Amino acid sequence: TLYHYRVPDGACLSLVPKQSSIYNFSILSDKNDKSHKYETLNLSKYASSSPTFSRAGSPLNNDLHENGVKYWHLVKHHDTDLQKEGERVNKMVSEIYLTRLLATKGTLQKFVDDLFETIFSTAHRGSALPLAIKYMFDFLDDQALLHGITDPEVVHTWKSNSLPLRFWVNLIKNPNFVFDIHKSNIVDSCLSVVAQTFMDSCSTSDHRLGKDSPSSKLLYAKDIPSYRQWVERYYADIREMPAISDQDMNAMLAEESRLHTTEFNTNCALHELYTYAVKYNEQLTVTLEEDEFSQKQRLAFKLEQVHNIMSPE
Repeated sequence: TLYHYRVPDGACLSLVPKQSSIYNFSILSDKNDKSHKYETLNLSKYASSSPTFSRAGSPLNNDLHENGVKYWHLVKHHDTDLQKEGERVNKMVSEIYLTRLLATKGTLQKFVDDLFETIFSTAHRGSALPLAIKYMFDFLDDQALLHGITDPEVVHTWKSNSLPLRFWVNLIKNPNFVFDIHKSNIVDSCLSVVAQTFMDSCSTSDHRLGKDSPSSKLLYAKDIPSYRQWVERYYADIREMPAISDQDMNAMLAEESRLHTTEFNTNCALHELYTYAVKYNEQLTVTLEEDEFSQKQRLAFKLEQVHNIMSPE
């Protein structure tokens, strides 16, 4: 760039037709007899500040000709807006950024693929699928059957919203939630692209991309169909796994509670649940009275007892 050649800000460059033979441009002359020849740029003649023009690299079509000199400007109008003193404006063209984006994407591709493969795998590298995920996904499938929902995209959206888009996206976008690290602005921008790709992979709708689409969308456009197949295969593999019984689920929850007994204040958690129950008491009571499992456990009566105990009267 001009900066590397130590061309100062506000300098004017003059393109002067060659008058004497300083450099040998005979090769160019042989190719095109009408081609112009130019000598080295003379910056000292035009040390005054350059005016602001609206077109980059174009001669001025207005009356700015002096002594046969035609003025040119090398930066776009928006690059010459008011800036803080001493601040350099980045004038690199978008094509350079695109090349760097593609190169960076190629460098990180393996790591992104490994991340997505690990998340959307039921038994990746010896890690078994948590029972809670199988239990929750089976519950969503049962709810679809119970309410007569036959559209597979609805259940797919339920599962995506319950786990990948609620849990994993937050960790991808904010690794500082898990690790004691500093997330710079540049890293945050890069992780936002990966997180957006992750969300698009969980979506069932096709996003039409065009020339005006953001580069973050275009960067992984060809990879998203493969990632979507991974998501669909992940949900299908979980659906084919043996069902988790209530006894196994209760045993797992009891073990988790035992392992973390000293880490949480159960009274605070119970109070939060009770606050929720008070807010939606009518809906909860009706549901508990109608549900077959709740009737066997007499949960509606037990909820009423809790209200009586907690009542200040």
